Amino acid sequence: METTRKQQIRSAVLQHLPEARSLSESLARHPELSYEEYESSRKIAELLAQSGFDVTCPYAGYDTAFCACLDNGDGPSVALLTEYDALPEIGHGCGHNLHGALSVLTGMSLMELKDQFRGKLYVIGTPAEEENGAKIGMASQGIFDNMALAVMMHSWAGGTSLPNMDVLSLRCYVAEFHGETSHAVAAPWRGKSALAAARKFLDLIDARRECFTPDVHVNAVILDGGKAPNIIPDYAKIRMEFRTASLSRLEEVDEMIKKCANATAMALDCTVSLNFGLSDFYDMVRIPLLEDTVTDYFKEFGLCSGPVQPATGSSDMGNVSYHCPSIQPLLSITEENLALHTSAFREATQKPPAYEALANGAEILSALVLKVFEDQNFRENIQEVWKQELKKKTEK
Repeated sequence: METTRKQQIRSAVLQHLPEARSLSESLARHPELSYEEYESSRKIAELLAQSGFDVTCPYAGYDTAFCACLDNGDGPSVALLTEYDALPEIGHGCGHNLHGALSVLTGMSLMELKDQFRGKLYVIGTPAEEENGAKIGMASQGIFDNMALAVMMHSWAGGTSLPNMDVLSLRCYVAEFHGETSHAVAAPWRGKSALAAARKFLDLIDARRECFTPDVHVNAVILDGGKAPNIIPDYAKIRMEFRTASLSRLEEVDEMIKKCANATAMALDCTVSLNFGLSDFYDMVRIPLLEDTVTDYFKEFGLCSGPVQPATGSSDMGNVSYHCPSIQPLLSITEENLALHTSAFREATQKPPAYEALANGAEILSALVLKVFEDQNFRENIQEVWKQELKKKTEK
């Protein structure tokens, strides 16, 4: 990157860094749970409106979502995605206060540099990432279709930043078994145990585990197994999540889950229903060209970086990646090896190293977005690679 361009980006970021830091601190002091982020979304929307964005709120059917748009003439469209929901009891233990402010800081910085690109820049508020993520619904509505790029950074720890976060597809079922009640001693032969059916359902899945591919993970809890030990339960309820490396594999595991449920219900003279507990979370369509570019920017801005780690969780960012080229770098905000979703990580988001990372991350995202706006060959190459990787994901 040219020295002049780098200086321009840094100047724009530093101009708005105090506002972004204040926003992060405010979100940390007043954490709001998924779907309840009324004050958080209002603060962010007002800040973006004051910076010159045309803001729509509520947005996409979500009371606490917003869309801030800079219509800067004919050209490609890029979306900066913003998270701001907190965790129960822990507060912002996942760092949404910091990396949400980072997306806002990037948007305000690019507003200062609008004479250097043409196109539409969106800053989209995406609530409830910790629950049934709003990015899922937005993606299904087509909001990200035809975007040249959708991007955000996620807070991370350990001193090493990563160019992307790989994620697994996830499906959640609530399985309900129905049988017939009776006294467990006086007349057990009159009963049909829904609990026995639920237990054998889990046993059948366990029997399949030795044939799972390494990417398949199935986890479940019994939510309702009866009311008293001397009564044959006529109702049992299980909540189950299963994850795979791709949507096509998710459907294969889904078929197995249904076979196990129906088989146990039939064997024990019960009935079973499977209902979605969440919307499906998709795996990540990764684009090596984008990841290499982010890695180069990490180095250029003096940050230590490492390779993308194997997927161990799920994110609604995966759903976005099935609709347009997308990336979610992991930005280290502390040298300490801290786990996400902890009070220690929450505290780390409010320390000086985190605010230094806030500025660095906004500079890197600004540089990436400007490159997408300005470099047609880069955009076209990203689009072509994305289509190829998406095809691999959707083919069996």
